[in-house]
Amino acid sequence: MTKNKPFSKEIILLENVEEVADNIIKQIQTDVNKNLKRFGGVVGISGGIDSSVCMALAAKALGPDNVLGVMLPEHDSSPDSEMLAQELADKFGVKAIKEDITGALKGFGCYERRDEAAKRVFPEYDPETWKMKIGVRQSGLYNNLPPIFSLTIIDKDGNEKDKILHTKEYLQIVAASNFKQRSRMSMLYYHAEALHYAVIGTPNKHEQEQGFFVKYGDGGADVMPIGNLYKTQVYQLAEYLGIPEKIIERTPTTDTYSAEQSQEEFFYQLPFNLMDIYWYGFENGYDPAEVAEVMDETEDRVKALFRNFERKQRTTEYLRMSPVRSYYQS
Repeated sequence: MTKNKPFSKEIILLENVEEVADNIIKQIQTDVNKNLKRFGGVVGISGGIDSSVCMALAAKALGPDNVLGVMLPEHDSSPDSEMLAQELADKFGVKAIKEDITGALKGFGCYERRDEAAKRVFPEYDPETWKMKIGVRQSGLYNNLPPIFSLTIIDKDGNEKDKILHTKEYLQIVAASNFKQRSRMSMLYYHAEALHYAVIGTPNKHEQEQGFFVKYGDGGADVMPIGNLYKTQVYQLAEYLGIPEKIIERTPTTDTYSAEQSQEEFFYQLPFNLMDIYWYGFENGYDPAEVAEVMDETEDRVKALFRNFERKQRTTEYLRMSPVRSYYQS
């Protein structure tokens, strides 16, 4: 892309939210009914802003009777997720069902494999009495260093311990945790195929382009209604569509680990309202000096942010790649 207007903090805002919503709704109708020739859509709903907006858009595009909301809790899920998801479905007249995937995850050894790695870092860690999460240190954001991940465990009294994760333990914890997203995807496709529906994906622009999704997990869907929208724009749509205030006000979370954890803490390193503006400048070719002046930041720090964005795109490109079909052609 190329820049076509002066950079500003408001540059990210949708100028006509109603028009954008109508266009997405029409595209869902075309994709689901005409191109995919499906009767309706299935959406995994978690009480988060992205899935809520996608469900509302699907209900308006396909009719609430032709949309199924699927709540997919597991052992580590917050009870708020199910409560808010049901409130959302009720408001838009969409049928919602609950599929607890804890048993499937136990069968895959999800918790066991994750906790095995955590105990190598903290031998005292007991999943029955401690909670855990992993997060990225903020130290590498402006100094052109790769991300450094740490493991935090929290006892029943709220006392925390934190250590930097070595690569082996980090990879094992993430690989085990990714069973959650892939199990959810499998369940969504079960219901979609049983009803001859399409799976409505919920990732936004940042999740797609920075690689904050699981390949063949939450990245697996038939249509991605908000895949080109910044988080700020998703919130604009949420207000326009009438998403319940409790969902709009909820802090975006991964809802993956037993301890509470924000998306900023786990991956993005910046609050979305700032990240959206910087990313817009990055992907539209704005000069870092111009961005820095608008954001009251130093040019060097903006350049570092842009390098950070570029690194994330480069190192997660494999997630967006299609499978290699063949190495040989006769």
